[in-house]
Amino acid sequence: MSAHVTARIDLGALAHNVRVLKARTDGRKLMVVVKADAYGHGLVKCGQAAVNAGADYLGVALLEEAVALREGNVPGPILAWLNTPNDRFAECIARDIDLGVNSVATLKGISNAAYSVDRIARVHVKVDTGLNRNGVTLADLPELILALSKAEAEGTVKVVGVMSHFAYADEPSNSTIADQIAEFKTAVDLLEAANFELEVKHLANSAATLALPETYFNMVRPGVAAYGVSPGEEVGAATDFDLKPVMTLCAPIALLKKVPAGSGVSYAHQYHTTADTTLALIPAGYADGVPRSATNNGPVLVGGEIRKIAGRVCMDQFVLDVGNLDVQLGEEVVLFGDPERGEPSVEDWAIAAGTISYEIITRIGPRVHREFINNSW
Repeated sequence: MSAHVTARIDLGALAHNVRVLKARTDGRKLMVVVKADAYGHGLVKCGQAAVNAGADYLGVALLEEAVALREGNVPGPILAWLNTPNDRFAECIARDIDLGVNSVATLKGISNAAYSVDRIARVHVKVDTGLNRNGVTLADLPELILALSKAEAEGTVKVVGVMSHFAYADEPSNSTIADQIAEFKTAVDLLEAANFELEVKHLANSAATLALPETYFNMVRPGVAAYGVSPGEEVGAATDFDLKPVMTLCAPIALLKKVPAGSGVSYAHQYHTTADTTLALIPAGYADGVPRSATNNGPVLVGGEIRKIAGRVCMDQFVLDVGNLDVQLGEEVVLFGDPERGEPSVEDWAIAAGTISYEIITRIGPRVHREFINNSW
């Protein structure tokens, strides 16, 4: 298939990372988070690969993501935790998808949907332990527990899990971590005192899974680490944990042209050549997910060397000053991939763009062709 930009997805690397993460947690269950199109890698293919590699659960944010997994025939437990009161609850319940519950209002929507499809909804209580984002506070948890007990008695809901999320797990020494663990334990105690049989208790994200074993409980919930990307500098490099990059982003050289010294390049001439040189046009831009903020800074492997983008990143293209490098029209350049192959990393691009690695991979757009390799099934 001809493609201007290709994201090459190594499902073998993903499977390796899943096994590494699972082995790290001493027998705990492992939920692999595949939200946001598996962090830009391809929802259904990556979901299936994770399950095949031993993931016990898949996690997504949106209910539509969970439905897409089921429509792609991905088996096993799936949890969707970010919803609105009138969301696609009935579709999910009918497809054996677990749901996050964060309030009495959300519970009412879930319970009504369960009644409409004559099924019992499996729910995980989302507790806010200090992030002050999604979740029920400890102050409001008793009211939700009463409503959950009533829904269980009516046969519309079964409480099977409890979850929360850290504010500072990417800073493993931060003092808020202990406070959030304590609040989570309090929530677990309150739910168990109400006689809910909690199959899973999950607090640990990627950073906590790698650096904070005291947060494991009986299931961990890594996301970005499963794709071979470090969740933060203080946690350590992905290679420190034997995690392999899953995505390689590449594109062909679309045009080569010689220009004289002093030539302005791309919009607003934010780059000028310092000598007679050759420019290479790369058909990838911010509409594909290449950050515009990487202007004059984004690293690209071309002709065996890493060169920075020359000038402003445009919607569909950017330029490289390749000097006297021996490169050919149609030759592939690599924006990011595996540093062990001499390629820039996702983390390198995050630094160049002044953002985090999560954004670099999740912003890769739908017109970028996904090529799946090392598929084990």
